[in-house]
Amino acid sequence: MIDPVASSALPVSGTSTHHPCSNRNWQCNWAVPIEAEAASCYSCRLTRRSPDADDLQALSKLAVTGQSKRRLLIGLAKLGLPVVPYWMREGGLAFDLLSSKSGDGPVIIGHANGVITINLAESLDDYRESMRVRLDEPYRTMLSHFRHEVGHYYQWQLVEAPGGPLLDECRELFGDERASYRDAINRHYREGAPDDWRERHISSYATMHPWEDFAETFAHYQHILATLAIVARGGLVLSPQQSSVVAHEVVPRDDYAGVAFSVALADWKWVAHLLNRANHAMGKGDLYPFTIPAPVAEKLDFVHRVVQSSRVAEPLVGARG
Repeated sequence: MIDPVASSALPVSGTSTHHPCSNRNWQCNWAVPIEAEAASCYSCRLTRRSPDADDLQALSKLAVTGQSKRRLLIGLAKLGLPVVPYWMREGGLAFDLLSSKSGDGPVIIGHANGVITINLAESLDDYRESMRVRLDEPYRTMLSHFRHEVGHYYQWQLVEAPGGPLLDECRELFGDERASYRDAINRHYREGAPDDWRERHISSYATMHPWEDFAETFAHYQHILATLAIVARGGLVLSPQQSSVVAHEVVPRDDYAGVAFSVALADWKWVAHLLNRANHAMGKGDLYPFTIPAPVAEKLDFVHRVVQSSRVAEPLVGARG
């Protein structure tokens, strides 16, 4: 089974049509077409701001963070979602990768007008774990930050900007995004999530505001499909047993395009159970410490339909330029 991030490093032999990204020294394993004017790869070029070249400590965090960003982009391309870079149009996708521990001042993870800001300090296990405990989160990774923030980007691009029936349905499921975000933040950190949040949301943070509910759901949509694709490529087939009766075989798919998301969730139920038990065998907690009630399944299906209706033939726009 090939790692999708590692496999994106195209061959760079003497007969190759590509050359290594200029950030190879910072562990970027992507390549650049020889006819391209840029020396750096598409992923690296999407980084609009990064630490100064002489800040070696911050740049080491950038190297670790870059792997999660490349994994994000591969996942978006597999979903067929358009990635239009900031240098091609106003509001295009861009990343500001800055460090709160390297003189950049306070760095707030977030999205605004196509720009996703990530705090490189989150690449440090002790820092990220302390934040997870402080915020009472069951799960916190650099990749989850990327997948959450890009959810804000796609809600803005694919739901809010077009408007119409899709936006109306989004508001019915997630709530009206026009509600005051500042008030929502103050209320959430003052009062916390409602006691019954697990009945309608994927996480307590999703209860804060409709925007956060969509972004959290979008992140989990990516978590689920990416993991199912990995086990599918590995040839995993499950034969769950209920009482002494063998149920139907579960054969995860590499791609769930063209089917309702309920099909993916039916497979995910068993795959997540297996992976959680495998983690337990190593003395760790659940790999996927979340439950998916019916209202969340409905939200995931909405995200799935948005993604399917937005698929394009060449997702990484301008990747060869």
